[in-house]
Amino acid sequence: MTPSSAGYVRALPNPSSLQMNAECSAPAPPELARLRSKLKTYIVEDSPVIRENLIATLEELGPIEVVGTAEDESSALQWMNQNLHSFDLAIVDIFLKQGSGIGVLNAAGAMPGHHTLVVLSNYATLEMRRKCLELGAARVFDKSNEIDDLLDYCCRLAAGDTGCAGLD
Repeated sequence: MTPSSAGYVRALPNPSSLQMNAECSAPAPPELARLRSKLKTYIVEDSPVIRENLIATLEELGPIEVVGTAEDESSALQWMNQNLHSFDLAIVDIFLKQGSGIGVLNAAGAMPGHHTLVVLSNYATLEMRRKCLELGAARVFDKSNEIDDLLDYCCRLAAGDTGCAGLD
């Protein structure tokens, strides 16, 4: 766990206190309801407290079903390789107990199938964002102030957006 992780725990909103995005909160018209589905999501985060708070927030407020978690690079890659068709989205932290999120992004980019990879980190500097995007991350979110943006992004993915363009 990095020293800045503690700030994330305080910054992570209580799910009931967040404003819902109109795209996710409003009942869908019948023709759009079939387009919405839960994103099968894999989370790579080393802090148990952050991981559990993140899961609770995403599953309560977003179109997310968490299908697995890992706290280090090797466990993440092993699970992802064994479950190639079991997840749509991977949310990856940069600093892990062992290895790094950079290693996860690098290896996941070579995996068969289509998976959207995003980074959620306290270390979302401009240089780190560029590196993650180069390695195949669709987006990079800062844990301390972009949780709402991550939720909005997940809503758009679940509604059928490709997750690449037009989401900034």
